[in-house]
Amino acid sequence: MVVVIIGVLAVLAINGVRKYIANAKSAEARNSLGQITKDAATAYARDSISSTVLAKGALSNGAAKLCQSASLSVPTTIASVTGHKYQSMASDWNTDAATAGTGFACLKFSLEEPQYYMYSYTATTANTTGATAGDSFIAAAQGDLDGNGADKRAVHAQYVAANHRGEAGRVGSG
Repeated sequence: MVVVIIGVLAVLAINGVRKYIANAKSAEARNSLGQITKDAATAYARDSISSTVLAKGALSNGAAKLCQSASLSVPTTIASVTGHKYQSMASDWNTDAATAGTGFACLKFSLEEPQYYMYSYTATTANTTGATAGDSFIAAAQGDLDGNGADKRAVHAQYVAANHRGEAGRVGSG
């Protein structure tokens, strides 16, 4: 009888530890997506008005705009984070640095610690001249923590810059 009780307690403990470890690993993605959101709101509010002199009565481009989509995810393939951590380099996050207002370089976002997830940033507006109501972006973190190839989407969040004050609001996640 004692052996059965110990066996049941061991099974419960193992299951609890697995859940704890999975939750701890997914905290990386939640925290990183939160930081990307803050960085996007900051970039949205950043002064980006053209420095050219305007003619009398002319309108300038809008001051607030989202960073354009990152050209590459970091890391570039999900295989790099399947079942293990990936150590990114600063150059991974600065791929779009040569194009002003684009990607993770515009967001000024990077991770220095090893990561369990592949991160991507996609602006869902084609507007490059200024704020438009409904400007939005999608930040995603994808990972396969146990390396089994199943359900690689771990965290996905979409945000909309709903107004011209640089405020980003969370729309949904899955």
